[in-house]
This record gives sequence, structure tokens and C-alpha cells, in this order.
Amino acid sequence: MERTGKIMRRSIYTFLQNYQFFTVTAALLVLPFSVSILLSQAFLPFSSSLLPIIHDRLQSLFYAAGFPPSSQFFTILNLKLSQTISSSIFTLPFTISFLLIGKSCIIQALNQNKPAFPPSFSSFISLYCPLLITYIWNSFLILSANATAFSVILIAFNCVEGFGYLSPTFLLILSAAAAILYSIILANSFIICNLALVSSGVDRCGGHIAILKACVMIRGRTSAALSLALPVNLAMAAVEALFQYRIVRAYHFYGKPRSSMAVEGLFIAYMYSLLVVLDTIVSCVFFKSCKAGCWRDPDGTHSYPIEIAEEGCKAFENTRISEELP
Repeated sequence: MERTGKIMRRSIYTFLQNYQFFTVTAALLVLPFSVSILLSQAFLPFSSSLLPIIHDRLQSLFYAAGFPPSSQFFTILNLKLSQTISSSIFTLPFTISFLLIGKSCIIQALNQNKPAFPPSFSSFISLYCPLLITYIWNSFLILSANATAFSVILIAFNCVEGFGYLSPTFLLILSAAAAILYSIILANSFIICNLALVSSGVDRCGGHIAILKACVMIRGRTSAALSLALPVNLAMAAVEALFQYRIVRAYHFYGKPRSSMAVEGLFIAYMYSLLVVLDTIVSCVFFKSCKAGCWRDPDGTHSYPIEIAEEGCKAFENTRISEELP
């Protein structure tokens, strides 16, 4: 397994080596998705009736489950979940079309022994179906991860309340621990989903098989995957904040859109597209690094026999490595 810094440098080198393809073809394919995600996060909370409905439903669900109403953690979590769900619904058509097509184009270009830039249309469009199936399975995985996290947190709060330790100070400490636990579970889920998309594109085999492969490949490499995902996600958050500061603030100040705002907003969305492209490249390089690691543990002592087969799926992997004697 290569070091995190080396993987990041190789990803940036790949991006710069084929700068024209990634900044024109790939970025323009992802651009409509970037525009939709920025607009949904900026204007959907103020102009849509969907957000209050989702917020009220989640609040009723939390209260019915027994979560303490006085906890600030659940108040913030309810608001963020409502915004995420409403934004996901708004951007869903752009996600399953432009984003997945852009990712399939990048994966196909990097998957060849001698990468061709740009790849032919028929070659990368054939990856769309496996990626779409894997994306649907990823959605169920994210829902399951959220349900698991809420179940564990609910059990913890109910146990503490049953023993009579639910003081304001202890409630604050428990809320902070719940926030950390929820972030860890969700971060690992997103990493597995991201790696599963790359696996489905490389092996042309989507669905739960790609998720199982990602779970096996990520074992012992979670910290490296988190270190790779953190810089790109921080950069995306910075671009979203820039859009809020430059476009949304100006829109509320003038009360109407202007042509200069549209041009600047489109440029910020293009910056977001470049980050999405770079994130996909990092995932592809990390996936290749995991496959090159011969499925070994970080200590190098043994690896795992893996047999994955599915009817109608071309991917079949069989790795047999015996344990090394001390």
C-alpha cells in the first residue's frame, strides 16, 4: 500500500499531465451537476416548501423515538439532514445523468493500460449502467448507515436516561460523543460508496458486488482513505462558501439576479467541477494502489482469499495467498 502523500502526488500529476482533457471534457460533463448542487444549497432552503416538511417529519420521528428535545445535537442534526435530503432530491436528475457520465468518462480514461484521452463515447458510456446500479445500492448503504448510527445513539441515550445520569453537562458530553460516532460511521460509508463506484467502472460489475469489493479493499486502509478524502472535501466546502459569499449575498443585496452574477457563479461552479474530477482521479489511483497491495494487511503477515462471482457479471476475482510463518 502506497503512502497517502504519494497517492495524492500521483493523482495531481495525472491531472496535470492530461490537463486539457480533464479541464474541458470531464469538467464540462460534470458542470450541470455542480451548478445544481450549488443552487440547491444556496436557494432551496428559502424558496422551497419541501425543506419545512422534511424538517417537521424528522423532528416528529426523533421525538417519537425518544431522543431528548433539549439536546442541541439533534436540533442541528435535524436541520442538516433536512437540508441534505431536500438538496439530494433536487439534484437527483443531474446526479444520475451528468455526474455518473462524467465519472464513467474519467474511469474509462484511467482504466486502460495505455490511457487514451479522450476515450471514445461508446467505451465510457458502457460503464454508465454498472455505475448507476452501484449508485442505487450506495443510496441504500447510506440509509442503512444512518439508521444504524441513530439506533446506537438512541440506545445510548435511553440507557443513560434509565440510569438517571441525564444532567445538562452529561447530556452535552454524550451529544458530542454521538456527533463523533455519527461522523465516523457516515465518513466510512461515503468512502466505501466512492470506492464501489470506481470498482464498478473498472470491473464493469455494479451493485452489491462492487460494495463488497470496496469493503474488503478498504480494510486496514481507512485512515489513508480519510486522509485522501479530507483535502478535496475541504476544498469543495470552501468553493460552496465562496458561492454563498459572492453570489447568494449579492443576490439578496440587489434583490434580483444580474449578468455579472451569472458569469461569476458559472465560474465558481466550474471550479467545483474541477474538484469533482480531481476527487474521481484520487479514487481511481487509490483503487489501483489497493489492488496492487495484493490484498495484504498493513503488517504484511497475511492476506485474504477472495472469491467474488455473479451471474451475468464479467468480474471474477480469486486471490489465494497463504499465511506467512513467523
